[in-house]
Amino acid sequence: MSKITVAALQIGSDYAGKHATLRNVLAFEERISASGARLVVMPEALLGGYPKGEHFGTRLGYRMPEGREAFARYYDNAVDMDGPELAELAGLSSRTGATLVLGVIERAGSSLFCTAVFIEPERGVVAKHRKLMPTGTERLIWSQGDGSTMPVVDSEAGKLGAAICWENHMPLFRTAMYAKGVEIWCAPTVDERDVWRSSMRHIAHEGRCFVISCCQVQPSPAELGVTVDHWDVDRPLIGGGSMIVGPLGDVLAGPMERETGLLTTEIDTDELIRARYDLDVVGHYSRPDVFSLHVDERPRSSAVFTAD
Repeated sequence: MSKITVAALQIGSDYAGKHATLRNVLAFEERISASGARLVVMPEALLGGYPKGEHFGTRLGYRMPEGREAFARYYDNAVDMDGPELAELAGLSSRTGATLVLGVIERAGSSLFCTAVFIEPERGVVAKHRKLMPTGTERLIWSQGDGSTMPVVDSEAGKLGAAICWENHMPLFRTAMYAKGVEIWCAPTVDERDVWRSSMRHIAHEGRCFVISCCQVQPSPAELGVTVDHWDVDRPLIGGGSMIVGPLGDVLAGPMERETGLLTTEIDTDELIRARYDLDVVGHYSRPDVFSLHVDERPRSSAVFTAD
């Protein structure tokens, strides 16, 4: 099947927490089923939340007690890979027949990762990708992923890969994913800017792949009675802008502005060969005699125990 319907579910994390967010996602079940979508991409950090504007009580050289309390609350709102929230979404995937790719805040021991989870109908969670490089002050709260979670998932929709937010600006990461044969590039994000949309079109054009960019949408903090320093009260905290792009960089659907909703379009993966006729950056348009990329996919741990 080369022609399929794909979707971006533009939605925001609920300030009431992960259980409320999960209910909001599950409320889209009928619309997902009616759309016939075989793939639904959701935003970065959807379950667990993207704490935009929070500083976690940190100044250079010291941490305040209230920041530790803020982190503890954030940690409590994160999800476990074998927890009930992902089990609920596995049920949604099976009932609708749609593969789900979504951003979560993953608990692992006492650390947190910004993770994209792949959920397949009848199979549940089949893979995950941990964000390799948290951006800026995200590094206060999120750990770095390693090369062991860079999957390309062979799904009914096609070969799926994920890059989270500003990972999409890492050229060597993109090259590695192209070399793995990604056909549908999933980009969970909280970046709403116009330059982000240009990046999405560039990646589709460069990789000759379909791109589904899905951004959170959050109202203005003032509408919720929340104070965020240095924020224009008339602007949404996160404005959406989800879009779906074809392999020549043409926008097929979106961008969806400032609203919650399901953005859908039909794609034809047979178009990928036609698109790569004149540009295959890991094939006939590469120069392996000049350039090469070494990718270390070994899992990394701070403690390795061996027994003779």
